Amino acid sequence: MTPPHGIITRIARTGRAAELGLLVFAAVIVTSALVIVELNQNRGITLDLLWYGAGYLAALAVTHLLVRRFAPYADPVLMPVAALLNGLGLVMIHRLDLASVANAAAEDQPDPGLQAPLQLMWTGVALVLFLVVLVVIRDHKVLQSYAYTIALLGFIFLAVPAVLPARFSEVNGAKIWIKIPGVFSIQPAEFAKIALIIFAAAFLTSKAQVLNSAGKKVFGLVLPRIRDLGPLLLALILALGVLVRGKDLGTSLLLFGTLLVMIYLATSRVSWLIIGLIGFAGGAVLMYRLFGHVRLRVDIWLHPFADAQNTGYQLVQSLFGLGTGGIFGTGLGAGRPDIVPYASTDFITAALGEELGLVGLTVIILLYMILTTRGLRTAIAAKDNFGALLAGGLAFSFALQVFIIIGGVTRLIPLTGLTTPFLSYGGSSLLANYVMLALLIRISDSSRRPDKPVSRKPSTPLVEAGTEMVPVVRKHSLRKPSGEAS
Repeated sequence: MTPPHGIITRIARTGRAAELGLLVFAAVIVTSALVIVELNQNRGITLDLLWYGAGYLAALAVTHLLVRRFAPYADPVLMPVAALLNGLGLVMIHRLDLASVANAAAEDQPDPGLQAPLQLMWTGVALVLFLVVLVVIRDHKVLQSYAYTIALLGFIFLAVPAVLPARFSEVNGAKIWIKIPGVFSIQPAEFAKIALIIFAAAFLTSKAQVLNSAGKKVFGLVLPRIRDLGPLLLALILALGVLVRGKDLGTSLLLFGTLLVMIYLATSRVSWLIIGLIGFAGGAVLMYRLFGHVRLRVDIWLHPFADAQNTGYQLVQSLFGLGTGGIFGTGLGAGRPDIVPYASTDFITAALGEELGLVGLTVIILLYMILTTRGLRTAIAAKDNFGALLAGGLAFSFALQVFIIIGGVTRLIPLTGLTTPFLSYGGSSLLANYVMLALLIRISDSSRRPDKPVSRKPSTPLVEAGTEMVPVVRKHSLRKPSGEAS
């Protein structure tokens, strides 16, 4: 039957069926990887496989239902890519747990604490927070109204570890934690990063025209006016100052690079990038001269084998692990990634590179490239400038964080101590990454949601006659006079 004349209809595809198929594909890969690890490590399958596999599948099912209900038009690729990365991280953490248990048994030591069950628990908590963001923030533009309040919360998150005593905030020389021994620990800089990205997106949206038109031209570069960038520069200086004081070099670099790219996205001026890179180079030289821990990181980067058993031990073991993996890797569960310190957190990409090889590590990098690309597509398709800048900043922060951590592990740049998004063990990182993913999905749902159909009343009523629509001729009066015969 043909639709009535004057009614404009359109069937919008939500992409949820494609998302479900990709999630099933991710579940098959992760389950197969768990089976391979169990067979290589235990020569059989234990109940741990059932526990981890069932928990992972349940998390995927709940996530899909939540996105289908609260963001039905969101990009169907974002969640499956994140789920696959999260699952592969869980596989490697479980594999490292098996190695630590075997090493403890060989040395007649008590069983160490297992990280995989905690990571699975944190995944569940992260998905709950993911749901809260989708339910509470029905329109991402609401965040623009609270930009300065959110920025203030971000500064508080950054400042608290810096003012706490070392026993409550310091881990491996960096004061970036809030911890109560034996109870919990959290890294607030992960959430402060999100707050500052939201603030930068709101501020740049309101100042875009001024930043594009004002400023003096020197040597071909348009210099910004300080008063136009005052709040953003103040926020950046305060954040970097707190992070440098706390020796959190990785977050400092990540935050600076992300805000610089967001300024470029808002203005489309290459001069801003050049000015920012010059400022970064000057700041890096200054920090190298002022701070001993910065000089140590650079020395380890330049000469890792000079003190391979002490300061350069982490990087040297990482390079040996990647070299052992070669092109195709040793196979899941067949290598020795447990020799690398912090293999489940800072060096999880080195552990995966050893057992999956260059090919497997390249696939993981491609997954991050897909995640970033889909995030940037969301930014391009956004219907408002704030959503475009927010999505662009979030997507680029994923890419820059991966570059910083993998660059440090492979000795491309100095080590900075960041975690790999969705892969590394840690509750703070996982919670923050899922909040960022929820914001991207919310913006994507808003940009892909079709407009409501337009309806026009036909001039002549139509009724169905066979397979065609024919007009109905009515009398002017619907009520006959009392004296008229039927």
